[in-house]
Amino acid sequence: MSRRFTLVSLALASVVAFLVGAIVAGGFDRPQIAAEAPAPARMPARTRIGSAAPSGPLVNFADVVERINPAVVNIDASAAGGRRDDRDDNNGAGRSDLRRDQPRRGAGSGFIIDADGSILTNYHVIEGAERILVKLSDGRSLRGHVVGADPDTDIALIKVDDQRGLPVAPIGDSSTLRMGEWVCAIGNPLGYEHSVTVGVVSFLGRKLFNASLDNYIQTDAAINFGNSGGPLINSRGEVIGINAAISSRASNIGFAVPINGAAAILPQLRSRGFVSRGYAGVGLRDIDSDLQRALSLPTSRGAMVQDVTPGSPAERGGLRAYDVVVAIEGQDVASDDELIHEISTRTPGTPVRLRVVRDARELELMVKLAERPGRAAGGAESNRDGDRARTAADGSLGLTVRELDAAAFNRYQLPSTTRGVLISRVEPASPAGDAEIARGSIIVEVNRRPVASVAEFERQARAVRAGDVLTLRLYVPTIAQHQLKTVRADER
Repeated sequence: MSRRFTLVSLALASVVAFLVGAIVAGGFDRPQIAAEAPAPARMPARTRIGSAAPSGPLVNFADVVERINPAVVNIDASAAGGRRDDRDDNNGAGRSDLRRDQPRRGAGSGFIIDADGSILTNYHVIEGAERILVKLSDGRSLRGHVVGADPDTDIALIKVDDQRGLPVAPIGDSSTLRMGEWVCAIGNPLGYEHSVTVGVVSFLGRKLFNASLDNYIQTDAAINFGNSGGPLINSRGEVIGINAAISSRASNIGFAVPINGAAAILPQLRSRGFVSRGYAGVGLRDIDSDLQRALSLPTSRGAMVQDVTPGSPAERGGLRAYDVVVAIEGQDVASDDELIHEISTRTPGTPVRLRVVRDARELELMVKLAERPGRAAGGAESNRDGDRARTAADGSLGLTVRELDAAAFNRYQLPSTTRGVLISRVEPASPAGDAEIARGSIIVEVNRRPVASVAEFERQARAVRAGDVLTLRLYVPTIAQHQLKTVRADER
């Protein structure tokens, strides 16, 4: 055994000595070794591993910034007392971790879009402003005034009167953006004027504040307080977004309003000072696989009606809960967002033709749109039940329900015609919790069957087997609307 070990050791020593000598003599040349490997041409194309994809030159934003930076402005929007967006408190612990920075001296940004002194920025930058001062890159400070604003999309148009030698930022097409595309942001974060950050498009079509209208560009180009209203720019030197929001719980997660959305409302902002949108008065939802299965729908395309506002254009036009809108004015509808977009872009007073599937039958309805009302604030939910009304718990769903009594009608300010059972508890780790069913909601139907009492709910719950998908139609008092939720029952 010792003789074998000695021979192995001598062999290893010889190899090491050879390698060291080769390195010292310069004979160990990595390019030569690579050249000695099998030529790539001998390897079938489909089996090549690690071959690099064709690539162009690296993006250099220096020229882009040099051209556009002069058109980026600092906006000093002064108001009597500052306030934050109602979605967040001063500690960043509000209902959302997304923040829009509020007007502070020297904290807002914007960019010039034409030679007449028009400037685009965010609505929240100038909200409540009593005095607007616009500082240009050449050192000039000009008084500005608000031409128009749209809180729903967080866009504002302001204008300065001095139009001498104003640089203009070129406008691009945000519909051509792709995830992974290089972009840069220019603005005044924390008062550091004309700061430039670079990143990529992280995601397209984010919903943050208003699910029906939001279509944010997500980017990892650093956006901080004061960047709001500044441009997001592509590698061709075109503005493709307006920086608007950040996530306070993460680094480099920022959001911008697509420039195409701002361009679409500019004519109304210039002529009227506000944006008028069509309104039908329906609550909609997408059709997922569970809802499709539960209601035996032939397709998942379309928008499901889950609520019809009393006295609304939709009610007058004949729309009902469980209707599936599959087309508007002959154009197919794939989702609820698509339908809402089509309605909101139409002028109030315009009649629209809807193709609807109702109980496996197709029909056409005509709905005359009204003016979209302002957003109503939802009420706060009580954390206490404080009553001894009859309850029933269902373990397979994770719900506890109780009768609707006078106290419940008073507390939740329910319409007198409301029938159903009140959800008094939702287990966090349960099918109901996973479906984001809120405590305080009213179950009015289970699988399209009315539920008027706890006893009726219990009868329906007893028939539920593990794996069954139930459709619950809920009335949500905090938003005064009905919702459709699908719940897959657990093992009990």
